[in-house]
Amino acid sequence: MAAKRSGAQGKRSPRTDASLRSVQEPPLSLERIVATAVELLDAEGVDGLKMRRLADRLGSGAMSLYWHVDNKEEVFDLALDSVLEYRAPPQTVESQDWRGEVVHMLEDWRASMLRHPWSASLLPRRALGPNILSRLERLSKALSRAGVADADLNVAIWSLWNYVIGATITRASFDLSDDDRAAAQQRLTRLSERYPTIERTRLLLDNDWDGAFRKGLDFLLDGLTPR
Repeated sequence: MAAKRSGAQGKRSPRTDASLRSVQEPPLSLERIVATAVELLDAEGVDGLKMRRLADRLGSGAMSLYWHVDNKEEVFDLALDSVLEYRAPPQTVESQDWRGEVVHMLEDWRASMLRHPWSASLLPRRALGPNILSRLERLSKALSRAGVADADLNVAIWSLWNYVIGATITRASFDLSDDDRAAAQQRLTRLSERYPTIERTRLLLDNDWDGAFRKGLDFLLDGLTPR
């Protein structure tokens, strides 16, 4: 009798199995696809995102993805825009501290891309989604409040864009250990007659990336402010 009961308990109806699967695997949605694509990009980079691999992570068939997205290029666009969403500090009135707003916005932008290093390489060649367009609109408004004329606004925006992207790519790719830095600086010291200035300033030992970014940003904003 015990064996019989055990057999009955081990036997599940198709409806029960379907219920268990629905609990274990949330329904496929655009939000799940994008979130899982970001996870895959974080783990394996741009070359690691394949529709079949994405489908496997989602526990679905590859063809099921195409009910929600047209192709892999759209997945790239959506994943990129999702990691660049800007959650501005709460404020009840329009900020009068344009400089603080710009600094916060650009530091947040850089931090978002450093958390997802693949994003910096995608940004120059992807369609601009609503999140990045919202960032650019806020940035333009802040610079306008600072007195930057419309004739100079595009130059100001692209200058700051180039600075953030360049700083992010450099930080993500120039990742030497302390020992490697020390060895590089020693080689530079032996060549000090040829490179006296960068040897004197200990360029290759300087790893204050955050401080350099903020100070360089101050240089740029000083130059953008109308005299």
